[in-house]
Amino acid sequence: MQNDLLISVVIPVFNEEESLKKLYSELFRILEPFERWEIIFIDDGSDDNSYSVLMDIADENSRIVVIKFLKNFGKADALSEGFKHSKGDIIITLDADLQDDPSEIPNLIEKIQEGWDLVSGWKKNRQDPLSKRIPSRLFNVVTRLFTGLKIHDFNCGLKAYRRKVINAVNIYGGLHRYIPAMAHQNGFSVTEIEVHHRQREFGQSKFSGNRFFHGFFDLLTMLFTSKYFNRPLHFFGFIGLILFMSGLFVSIYLTIGWFQGIWIGNRPIFFLGILLLIMGIQFFSIGLLGELFIKNTAHSEKKIHSVYTSHQD
Repeated sequence: MQNDLLISVVIPVFNEEESLKKLYSELFRILEPFERWEIIFIDDGSDDNSYSVLMDIADENSRIVVIKFLKNFGKADALSEGFKHSKGDIIITLDADLQDDPSEIPNLIEKIQEGWDLVSGWKKNRQDPLSKRIPSRLFNVVTRLFTGLKIHDFNCGLKAYRRKVINAVNIYGGLHRYIPAMAHQNGFSVTEIEVHHRQREFGQSKFSGNRFFHGFFDLLTMLFTSKYFNRPLHFFGFIGLILFMSGLFVSIYLTIGWFQGIWIGNRPIFFLGILLLIMGIQFFSIGLLGELFIKNTAHSEKKIHSVYTSHQD
C-alpha cells in the first residue's frame, strides 16, 4: 500500500449529531496507518447540533475540514462541494449514519491500486427494511438496463475515486446516484466490491418514497446530458418511434375493423391512435432539430478554428 498517497474522505452530514463522534473515532483508527489523509465533513443545512459536534472534532485535529451549508441543498451538492475542497489522490465517500463501515476503506483503496478508476461498494447483505430494499433493487435493475454498467449497487455511499474521475463528472440535483454510470460513459474503469452494511444506530432514515420517482427523472437527465447529448435523435427518435408504431398499430387495428363494417368514429381508441401518431412525429421532429442544431454548432466551431489557424500561419 502506497503511504505517500493523500487520502481524502468526503462525508455529507444531515442531522446526524449522535453518530458523528463515533464515526470520527472509527475513521481515525482506520486512517492512522496512512501518512497523509484528510476528512471533509459537509454539513448540509442540519437543524440539530451536528455542526457544533463537527467543530469540536475539527478542534481536535487539523486534518479535519468542516463545510457548512446555510440550508439543505441535497447530497449531490454536498458531495460536489466536498470534492472541490478535497486535495487527495484518492477520494473516499461514505454516509455519516454509521451504516457504511469505515473499515472497508483499505479494501476500496487496495482495489483502486489494482488499476481501477472508481470502485463502488455493494451492500449485498443490506441491513435496511424491506420498504427501502425493494425500491433500491428496482432502481438498480433499471439503471443497469439503461446505462449498460453491470454493477449491483449504484447508490452505495461507500465509493473510492481517482482524482481524475471527480474532475470529469459534474454532479447536481440527484445525479450522485449515477456517478458510476457517468464515469463509465466518460471512459473510466468502474468496478465494485462487497462491503459490510450495518444497521442504523441513531436518528432516522432520510429515505422517502418520492426519491424513487426523482431518481427516474435524474436517470433521464443523466442519459440525455451524457450518452445522448451529441445524438439527440437517438433519444427523442427512439421515444418517437415507439409512440408512432403504437399509434400505427392502433390505426391498422381500427382500419381492419372498419373494413368489416365496425364504426370507429366514436371510439376513444381512435383518438388515442391519432394522438400517438402525432406525438411520435413530434418527438422525432424534436430529435431531428436537435441534430441539426448540434451539427450547425460543430460546423461553426470548425470554421472559427480554421480562421484562427489561418491567422497563425
